[in-house]
Amino acid sequence: MTTPTAPNGKGASPQGPSSRAGKPYRRSQVDPLAGLRTPADPPWDVYLTGTVFLDIIFTGLDSAPVRGTESWARGMGSSPGGVANMATALARLGLKTSLAAAFGDDHYGEYCWDALEHGEGIDLSPSRTVPDWHSPVTVSMAYEGERTMVSHGHEPPPEEPAPDCPPRARAAVASLEPGKRAPWIAQAASKGTRIFADVGWDDTGAWDLAGLADLEHCEAFLPNAQEAMRYTGTDCPREAAHALTEYVPVAVVTLGAEGAYAVDGRTGETAVVPAIAVEALDPTGAGDVFVAGFVTGTLADWPLADRLALAGLTAALSVQEFGGSLSAPGWAEIGAWWRKVQSLDRQDPEALRRYAFLADLVPEEQGRPWPLRRAVPTIGFRRSA
Repeated sequence: MTTPTAPNGKGASPQGPSSRAGKPYRRSQVDPLAGLRTPADPPWDVYLTGTVFLDIIFTGLDSAPVRGTESWARGMGSSPGGVANMATALARLGLKTSLAAAFGDDHYGEYCWDALEHGEGIDLSPSRTVPDWHSPVTVSMAYEGERTMVSHGHEPPPEEPAPDCPPRARAAVASLEPGKRAPWIAQAASKGTRIFADVGWDDTGAWDLAGLADLEHCEAFLPNAQEAMRYTGTDCPREAAHALTEYVPVAVVTLGAEGAYAVDGRTGETAVVPAIAVEALDPTGAGDVFVAGFVTGTLADWPLADRLALAGLTAALSVQEFGGSLSAPGWAEIGAWWRKVQSLDRQDPEALRRYAFLADLVPEEQGRPWPLRRAVPTIGFRRSA
């Protein structure tokens, strides 16, 4: 099955992104869990913890920087990065999101805290400010659909940013590390929190699933194709997904330009959704956005194929914009895409039906043009009184 042709949109003008000028991000117009909420619900839909970076993104570069030369970027933006990419993506999809992280007491830390708490509506009550700690910083240079990053950070604070007893939440997102346990994962799972996990590249080269000890607490595992095949010793991503269901109930393997494949080992249900063809400007944070979309659909109790379709769509929309948390789409962007693809000539009717579940979700059109241009915050501007 083919997928709808996506409109060609870019997230920043050649002159560079504009400033929010102190205006907070509008909260989500859609609550995907509205029909499921009860007074006995946990206070939060999703909990997560990790390191927040200040991301500085240079855009409009014609090529990679060359040694011994000076390159000028036509645009620049800044935003919270690291675990903030995931937290922002979840919040913009309408989930009540709580984040535990350490923030420096420098201007960067203050900026990131303000952008997440007031700009995105993320709960930071489990977070803390660490005196005399310099905020980690990443400089990202986007060009030719890829990015090059340089990061800097001082020694992390001695305490774990995650509290001993994480708050009650419907779900939590964890990044597993080979050979390490994160005690909060077991604590959260013991309270009924559904754990969704991804994993990074195994620098040890062991690729041993036994080393991912916290996988036993997870409901879903979302590696990419190379990671899945290496961990399972298989030569096919789909075969790897089925093999992973011996360790976790739901396995989702992302296939890059070919989409994603998912297996629910409890029911035997499988789903495959091809990727949406887009002009990729910056893939930063696309994996986080994909996970956020899948978590949202799962908590909303959607069929596996719909969960996978939303995850793929949100990731595709994000790579058309610059930045990590900056590029995470909300329901307004999803609605604009859905209305636009239906209006284009020669769309495959079967492909459109794959996304028909969006019809009852997206907000009504508000006269906003496509492509939408998300304003990019810049640290240098102060809020008006």
